[in-house]
Amino acid sequence: MEGMSGCTVLVTGATGGIGLHIARQLAEQGWTVLVGARDAARGAEVAGQFGGRPLTLEVTDAGSIAAAAALVPELDVLVNNAGVSLDTGTRVTETDVEVFRRTYETKVFGAVAVTNAFLPALRRSAHPRIVNVSSGTGSLSWSTSPNPQFDYQAAGTGSGAAYRSSKTALDALTVFYAQALAQDGFKVNALAPGLRATNLNPQAAAAGGDPAEAVAGAVRLALLPDDGPTGQLFSWDGTVVPW
Repeated sequence: MEGMSGCTVLVTGATGGIGLHIARQLAEQGWTVLVGARDAARGAEVAGQFGGRPLTLEVTDAGSIAAAAALVPELDVLVNNAGVSLDTGTRVTETDVEVFRRTYETKVFGAVAVTNAFLPALRRSAHPRIVNVSSGTGSLSWSTSPNPQFDYQAAGTGSGAAYRSSKTALDALTVFYAQALAQDGFKVNALAPGLRATNLNPQAAAAGGDPAEAVAGAVRLALLPDDGPTGQLFSWDGTVVPW
């Protein structure tokens, strides 16, 4: 597809970080952008900056998800971006199980709940696409060898396990959704955006690269042609990341 100007995309967690950059750029390209935000006031504020449409959506709250889905009859692209980073630099042996629960509630269970709730709207699109914002740190191959995207989390340290394993689980879900929805014309892929200058965690804020590169990767997956790949994890530069 050469472009989807006028089509509708929902970006969860769109009031900050990579999600905000994705939402802003798509709006500037003529997309109708639903700015998913757990705080209604913040969502309205951000959406007003670039002509998006605020959508109150707390991905860990079933009632909030159902209410949001009821307001969106048609949807072309879903970007599951919402996530948290609560254990950066902390070894798994020192990480409280509650950190795992909170991380998985947002990145894994939230992605499942939102995806399933918005499937009816996505099925009304001629070219439905789902983009799951993952991480190179979720790659088991890269976690057992030098990681080309995240040198600060060198392989073998066992740090950031809650965050990183939630991304590994999201990658698996990407495969399963791609398989389940292949006959319906869906393209479901995951994106490893690389370390970006965002508010995700202190490392990102201090040493991250240009978020625009990650946005380009997300847009590429949103615009995949009907014969494009599905069920894969891609780096921001378009190369395939090993599981």
